[in-house]
Amino acid sequence: MDASSLLGFLPGGRRAPGIKQLLSKLESYLPPDDIERVREAYEYAEAAHSGQKRRSGEAYITHPVAVADILAEVHFDGPTLMAAILHDVVEDTASSKTEIAERFGREVAEIVDGVTKLDQIQFKNRAEAQAESFRKMLLAMVRDIRVIMVKLADRLHNMRTLGAMPATKRRTIARETLDIYAPLANRLGIHSLKLELEDLGFRTLYPTRYRVLEREMKRSRGNQKEFLPRITDNMRQALGRAGIAGQVEAREKHLYSVYSKMRRKKISLGEIIDVFGFRIVVGSVDECYRVLGLVHGLYKPMPGRFKDYIAIPRVNGYQSLHTTLFGPGGMPLEVQIRTEDMHRLAESGIAAHWKYKTGEGDGASHADQAREWLKGVMQLQDGSAEELVESVKVDLFPDKVYVFTPKGDIMRLPRGATCVDFAFAVHTDVGNRCVAAKVDRRLVPLRTVLRNGQTVEVITAKGAQPNPAWTNFVVSAKARAAIRHFLKSLQRDEAIELGEKLLGSALEEFAMRYRDIPRARLEAVAKGLGMADADDLLTRIGLGERMAPLVARRLLPDESGTAAPSSAQAPIAIAGTEGLLVDYARCCFPIPFDPIAAFLSTGRGVVIHRDICPNVSGSRKQADKWIPVVWEKLPHGLFSVGLKVEVNNRTGVLAAVAAQIAATDTNIEHVLVTAQQDDEHSTITFEVKVKDRTQLAKVVRAIRHMPDVQKVERMMA
Repeated sequence: MDASSLLGFLPGGRRAPGIKQLLSKLESYLPPDDIERVREAYEYAEAAHSGQKRRSGEAYITHPVAVADILAEVHFDGPTLMAAILHDVVEDTASSKTEIAERFGREVAEIVDGVTKLDQIQFKNRAEAQAESFRKMLLAMVRDIRVIMVKLADRLHNMRTLGAMPATKRRTIARETLDIYAPLANRLGIHSLKLELEDLGFRTLYPTRYRVLEREMKRSRGNQKEFLPRITDNMRQALGRAGIAGQVEAREKHLYSVYSKMRRKKISLGEIIDVFGFRIVVGSVDECYRVLGLVHGLYKPMPGRFKDYIAIPRVNGYQSLHTTLFGPGGMPLEVQIRTEDMHRLAESGIAAHWKYKTGEGDGASHADQAREWLKGVMQLQDGSAEELVESVKVDLFPDKVYVFTPKGDIMRLPRGATCVDFAFAVHTDVGNRCVAAKVDRRLVPLRTVLRNGQTVEVITAKGAQPNPAWTNFVVSAKARAAIRHFLKSLQRDEAIELGEKLLGSALEEFAMRYRDIPRARLEAVAKGLGMADADDLLTRIGLGERMAPLVARRLLPDESGTAAPSSAQAPIAIAGTEGLLVDYARCCFPIPFDPIAAFLSTGRGVVIHRDICPNVSGSRKQADKWIPVVWEKLPHGLFSVGLKVEVNNRTGVLAAVAAQIAATDTNIEHVLVTAQQDDEHSTITFEVKVKDRTQLAKVVRAIRHMPDVQKVERMMA
């Protein structure tokens, strides 16, 4: 069956724009039945989009046909091409996913649904809408990688036809393309698609920079371009003498790659050393390494510019040998050496192996790598859609560091990754319980940045927990998401516990006990207040978003048995181990056995102040926010306290005072020295950690009677 017999005529005798070219391509690799199904999908989409026009004035059907044509270039299967043609019918016409499934099968309908945007959902802002759309696309990718192939082809055709859009819209789409879609194509190994997306995005977003750089690139070539045919012939002859069959191709560095390198390294065009390059494609891995020796024999290699991506592939599956040579006149030449299979994967990536579901062909391992990364997206679902996009963008860019486990396994991490990133890359549980790390058998801090080739060992301990401070230095999306998830879970547990204490204290005012309240009654009150369950209600109380006395009144018996209020609300006992939801005010630094008061702060929980703190008297007007608190008989932990020490100005006085504090087994967390106006005295502010007032008194006694100390007092706002 030829393409013309399948074309048919549309109403009015008009042939479909682009469909003839598409069907001709499909005839070269798809069976006739699949081509017939693609034609049916086209007829359905053409009827559904009837009367719709693109901004350019063309019939809308030209866009989905063009998207399918792009995918046909890399021989995608029938269902993918059908989904490409139908990808806008659910969003832009009266057709539904159910109807698509009935007419063309569930497989096609699922791909279409994965590509469909979320325009029908109301969002707070445009950024959130874009982020939610991206989230849905990523989740659909986990189920079926063909979703992203349709989306990337859709974006490529939109970029090719961007001229009809308003200038502001063009810039927005171009920036999104450079930020998300080009890196995503690169992450999946689709080099040819990535290059065109980058070129179109760069030309649209920075037209002046594009023109200037293009002109300067042409000027900088000068006579250098004349050397390229001679170098190519030299390499071909060397391969022929060694009996190696291979292809040698000269190329010029991609314009956006040059621009990115100039920005990243803050260098001029003249400092880019690898503008020209050569690609040598041979038949086997053994020949790759033999050819490396041949080119090193022809031209002197540049020290430190050799990379073996065959032994250690990039995270997207890319494999090649890279070396940089000194060419004629010292002209730098980058050479890539790879096999035919490596070249096919480098150009088309996972698109070269769309039979990933069955694991057929040589690309199964490459597809497995892509799916492994995509499944990792599922771990980033806690938090906002914007956080997801930012996290995924971290993993999209190819700058990686390769390190080894103690068993010799290779781990790929983002550039700048730390020991904590490594721990979470091994397993989330390892990250959660890590307490120390060894790099090349030496103990190092957990925040140590890793370098290529290092061997990393993580030391874990039972009961260990992630430190909130880790989020300040981890760089991988997985580590950041795992730490945030743990802290959110921990905060919720602590909020529930604090909520129970606050509610119990409020109930005692009515001569009732929290443990006597039936769970069903608590659930009913929670639902009456519009919350999911009792735990949700207790969490809101603990976070200060609901007032415990008001909830307590709702829990009272009905009118026939109303409880009588007691004389006062019972105070809550503070032990110092409550965790994230009990904070100690830094305006007055309360420590155990100080008289204290507590303020219920929305989102933070309970904030403890000394009762003589000026902020306490200043906020008494919010009486419902203040709750009675007392210290437990044996508080635990260390508490920060501020000390202001006035001293005579002399050499070594700071060291002397610090030594006296250290002699009391007290740790100094922070020191600030301020000179007084007379230049004869200074004020030293120490922040130290103590157990209670007894230890603080010991510290004060140790420094008060030093010869150069004039005055010691606790800090107060």
